[in-house]
Amino acid sequence: MSTITITSDPTLLLLFTGLVTLTYFTSRKMFGHDPREPPPAPQSIPIVGHVVGLSRSSFNYYVDLSQKTGVPIFTMSLPGQKMYVVTSPELIQTVQKLHKVLAFPPIEAKFASTVCGASREAQAILAQNVNGDEGDFGLSMESYAAMRAGLKPGPDLDDMNRVMIQEIAKSLDILQPVKGESRKIGMYTWLRDAITTATTRSVYGPMNPYDDKAIADAFWEFESGLMSILVGFLPSITARKPIAARKKVAKAFEAYYKAGGVQKASALALNRYQAEVDNNVPLEDIARYEVGGSIAILVNTAPAAFWTLLLLHSHPGLLGDIRKEIDACTETTTDNGTTVKTLDITTLKESCPLLLSSYQEVLRYRSIGTSVREVMEDTYLDQWLLKKGAMLQMPSRVIHQDAKLWGPNVDAFNPRRFLPEEKPNRPRDVCFRAFGGGKTLCPGRHFATNEILAVVAVFVARLEMKPVKGEWTLPTTLNTNVASVVMEPDDDIEVEIRTRQGFEDVKWAINLNKSEKIFAMVTEDTSETGE
Repeated sequence: MSTITITSDPTLLLLFTGLVTLTYFTSRKMFGHDPREPPPAPQSIPIVGHVVGLSRSSFNYYVDLSQKTGVPIFTMSLPGQKMYVVTSPELIQTVQKLHKVLAFPPIEAKFASTVCGASREAQAILAQNVNGDEGDFGLSMESYAAMRAGLKPGPDLDDMNRVMIQEIAKSLDILQPVKGESRKIGMYTWLRDAITTATTRSVYGPMNPYDDKAIADAFWEFESGLMSILVGFLPSITARKPIAARKKVAKAFEAYYKAGGVQKASALALNRYQAEVDNNVPLEDIARYEVGGSIAILVNTAPAAFWTLLLLHSHPGLLGDIRKEIDACTETTTDNGTTVKTLDITTLKESCPLLLSSYQEVLRYRSIGTSVREVMEDTYLDQWLLKKGAMLQMPSRVIHQDAKLWGPNVDAFNPRRFLPEEKPNRPRDVCFRAFGGGKTLCPGRHFATNEILAVVAVFVARLEMKPVKGEWTLPTTLNTNVASVVMEPDDDIEVEIRTRQGFEDVKWAINLNKSEKIFAMVTEDTSETGE
């Protein structure tokens, strides 16, 4: 996972503020502001003003500060930590080139070890050559390589995609009401359950630990308490439930590995496991780290699918236009007198520009990921001095909400913004930051895109949906979790589902042709390697 965000929990923030304020007074020397550093962002309350601002505005706080300062990079002095925030696409590109001195792996290693509850032995193994300064060896570097190999377009990703797509098809078959009837569901709950099943079966194979609903529920209990685990203050009180849930999932993975389940899994799961075995990570810690790995494959897909479905249905006229695209690339045949509709996901990506534009706009409109780096040594970023030990953030929402880049309608959902003919009216591709960029570009972006498009397209093609309360409203997102790159809804939306009129007696099939031709989501996808 290459992005980390900060969200609010009043009790935890109070405890956190008290703890880190003490840290601040023991490390004041670090917090003197050098005039060569980026200009300091104003805060209403000395020392803790930014913490209060983050607690009140969460991921929008960076946008507020960016608009107030009007500079491409500024300094935020948090209790116990100096933070630089980059708001310029040009500077972000420079940061990405300086990936050794402005490094992500050391941060991810600390995050993973804390979140996963790794043993000291495993933490020491992960810390060896963590930033790759000595070469492409060690657990950190080999784990990155394992993930990239398992998730790049090609046969291994196709195998995962095909399993995932068939699981999505099964979930939709179960969801569809019988002819003439309807059913009510929580839209987000259904999506999360369906996507959890489809994703984990495609990654972990036929012995998937998450097939046990108790394990899946424990994972989401753990995910909901990530902030309390990260704060690490009195965890036996503040993080008791998520830590117990984490232990339950880790034990399930330990049993999975002992039973040989990973040998029947995807190349992604097997590659990750082999990298850990090769680096002598104890089996208990391999299981613990895999709980953290589940965050990367599960946490953001369901919210992205939720917002896409919600915005397609609530934006006037959009649903009908997208259905026309999907219907036009759906193959119709008969099998023993039954009408069969077949939708190929590769064809979908090639033939439905409005659907793809809407999906990209959803990510621009609802993504909140923040790429984070650690300053490994005193470094100049253009004319600004960045001091060793400080952190650097590149919040995607600051870029995505910049009216100078995206125009005066930046606050609105514009489903046609990413159509090919609209390219002259939008900024350069580097301004689309939903998947990060550079060395930490999300390796799972192609898999996630296929999954979201599959569930959305087939849902739209075969089902009618309306809100039980009579009108569509966008739920608030104040409780979005610390690991989320896409906003999470605070409340579910209850919807009524019916079979689409005229499609009551249709049988559906979903296919995937080879994916050598990829949909270029980000600038890096246009290069030969896709990295």
